[in-house]
Amino acid sequence: MSRSPRPTAAAAPALAALAALAALAGCAAPGGLAAGEPVAPASPQPQPQALWPAWADDSPKSPGAATGTRQPPPAPLADAPEVGAGGLTAVKAADVVKADPRMRLFAEKGTINSPGRSGIRPPVYLDLTGDGQQELIVAADTETGRTALTVYAARGKRIVPVLFTLGRRMAAESLGQDLLIRTAPDDGSEQAVRYRWDGERMTVVNEERRYNKTLPAPSSGGSAPEADHGAGGAR
Repeated sequence: MSRSPRPTAAAAPALAALAALAALAGCAAPGGLAAGEPVAPASPQPQPQALWPAWADDSPKSPGAATGTRQPPPAPLADAPEVGAGGLTAVKAADVVKADPRMRLFAEKGTINSPGRSGIRPPVYLDLTGDGQQELIVAADTETGRTALTVYAARGKRIVPVLFTLGRRMAAESLGQDLLIRTAPDDGSEQAVRYRWDGERMTVVNEERRYNKTLPAPSSGGSAPEADHGAGGAR
C-alpha cells in the first residue's frame, strides 16, 4: 500500500498560515466583523423642529410621499435693500416684505407674537441652502385663517424669494436642512409638504394629503391643492 507523502520542512510554514486563517474565519461574526471588533455608531436621523412653536399645535401631523415640480429661476426683488457683510440677518425683515409684491399687503397688518391675530410672525433665520449663510423665512397670517410664507435667499447683494406658499392653519418645521409645511385645506384634508434646496429654489420633494375619515373624499376630479409650492409669480 502506498503512503501519502509527508509535507516537507519548507511547506510546513505555509500550512500553518492556512490553518490560522481558517481559525480566524470561523470566529468572524455573521455581518463580517471579527469577535471584539467595534460596530460603527448609527447616525441619528433629523427630527422636525417647529419654526414657530406657538403655531405648531393647531396644525395637522401627517408625513409625506414623493412628488416634484419645476419652474423658471426666481428673480431678485427690485426694491429690496442690499445685503451686506452681515447677510440677511442684518437686513430688516419688514423692508424685505415691503419690497416683495406678494407679501407687501401684509406689511400693513404689523407684527404679531402669538396666533389668533392677523399680521406678520417674527422672522426666522435658517441655513436651508447648505452654504453656511442663513436664509430669511417670513410668514403672515390673515383674518381668514390662511398664511402666506416666503423664504428669501441672498444672491450676492440681491435678495431672491426662493419659496412662496399659501395654506390654512399653517405650521412650519425644519427637518435637517429641509423645510416641512403642514396645512389643513378647506376640503377637510391634512397636507404635509417637504421642501429642499435644489441649487435655485426650495422645491417639493415629498407631499402627502390625508383625508379625515369622517368626511367624504372628493371625486376623481377633485379640487386642486390649496398650497402654491412655487417661488415664481403668485397664482
